Amino acid sequence: MTSRDEMGSWLEGEAPSSGRTHRGARLGLPPDGPGSLARLGRRVAALAIDWVACLAIAAAFFPAAGASGFFLSRGEPMATLGVFALENVLLVGTVGNTLGHRILGLHVRRVVLPPAADAPVVPPHLLAALVRTALLCLVVPAVVWDGDGRGLHDRVAGTAIVRR
Repeated sequence: MTSRDEMGSWLEGEAPSSGRTHRGARLGLPPDGPGSLARLGRRVAALAIDWVACLAIAAAFFPAAGASGFFLSRGEPMATLGVFALENVLLVGTVGNTLGHRILGLHVRRVVLPPAADAPVVPPHLLAALVRTALLCLVVPAVVWDGDGRGLHDRVAGTAIVRR
């Protein structure tokens, strides 16, 4: 019987036995340290920080009608998503990281394929940030990963979340 390892996945790109040595090698990124691909735990923690900040803003400025209880649950749900999207587009598109990314030492950068040794590390432009954010807000593209561990939203936008 054929195993999944033998078949690979259409998202992985190259087969695992094609000589890649680490996550991000195909993108020209180092195996660890600054500039390496961020691990899942840090990315999820950064997302949680961003979401809590957006919940607080929505609760303070866009309270739901008749909302009571815990402060963070008082905001209008679509306002929370809107604040999250605005934060991501503006901050990722200009400085390359959100509040959560900044706190956890992460950075969103453009990825050029094939990798060039002299490629500058720059944040994505606003259009790439807009595409990335739209797919991130849909959730499903963000939880589908390629062989390097990049979410589909990053792959479509031509970005990667790396360590600072």
